Amino acid sequence: MAGSDVLSQSEIDELLSALSTGVVTAEEIKTEERQRKIKIYDFKRPDKFSKDQIRTIYMLHENFARMFNTYLSAHLRTLIHIDVASVDQLTYEEFIRSMPNPSVISIFQMRPLKGNAILEINPNIVLAIIDRLFGGPGLPPAKPRSLTDIEEAIIRKVINKAMESMQEAWKQVVSIEPRMEALETNPQFTQIVPPNDMVVLITLQAKIGQAEGLMNICIPYLVLEPIMSKLTTTFWVASAAAKQDSPEIMNVLQRKLEKTFIPVIVELGRATVTVHELLDLGVGDVLQLEAKAENDLSIMIGNREKFKCKPGLVGHRNAVQITQVISQGDDNDE
Repeated sequence: MAGSDVLSQSEIDELLSALSTGVVTAEEIKTEERQRKIKIYDFKRPDKFSKDQIRTIYMLHENFARMFNTYLSAHLRTLIHIDVASVDQLTYEEFIRSMPNPSVISIFQMRPLKGNAILEINPNIVLAIIDRLFGGPGLPPAKPRSLTDIEEAIIRKVINKAMESMQEAWKQVVSIEPRMEALETNPQFTQIVPPNDMVVLITLQAKIGQAEGLMNICIPYLVLEPIMSKLTTTFWVASAAAKQDSPEIMNVLQRKLEKTFIPVIVELGRATVTVHELLDLGVGDVLQLEAKAENDLSIMIGNREKFKCKPGLVGHRNAVQITQVISQGDDNDE
């Protein structure tokens, strides 16, 4: 019999033949069906996170990876790839055993949530970042080693930026303030929860130049327990839609737009010349503009004519006085 749920006609015929000849009884078929429905469950390692919650955590850290990738690309001025490789739940002891020694382990808080979490970065990635910041090509080291005091001070700043990216990514679910508490190199010194406690492990694959390695974010279940109801895709999507339409978001966008710099150009006039005439121009030559002296001048906002004006003076400075507003396109954009 095939392993699929749907039987072919030949398989049905063989089954009926076996029942009729007594080779297989109906009770044996029922027993086999019951055995197939049994799912092995380890009570020593109970699953704390549902598939929907794992999916939500995955999407949250996809945003984190994208924002941290943008920061490192601009800061290191090199090609960087950071992607979420997997999200798993396991015991804290299993996570500790999987970390290399030495490693770069940042213990941080996620206030107002209680407890600590861990951001672990492979030494190859850390030393490649430091090499790049110090003016090198960002090559991975020949052999992993511990950080010097200067290198540790540098990497603390990078990790603080990672905390900012994490805070921004988690805004869709809950407002947190990640803050680094300590930086360790030995996994045995990072006992933030009992060994048998369940944690969620977010593994990110990082590539910086020729250096490759993993970044692991370990968050204990006890830290996330107060917000488990919010770690669902339904809540996440609803929260994101509500925030996009909220007056606070609109006010923030308006304030940012009001502080945006745009070029403002007053155009005195235009003239069309040939390349030969342009090459023959010299000191003292006069170009005749197409505009007349008594005509209003054009004020260009970006590449768009927005106002008409007249030139003048304010004190000892050149100035223009707006005489007309030019409406183009949608009036709501004005």
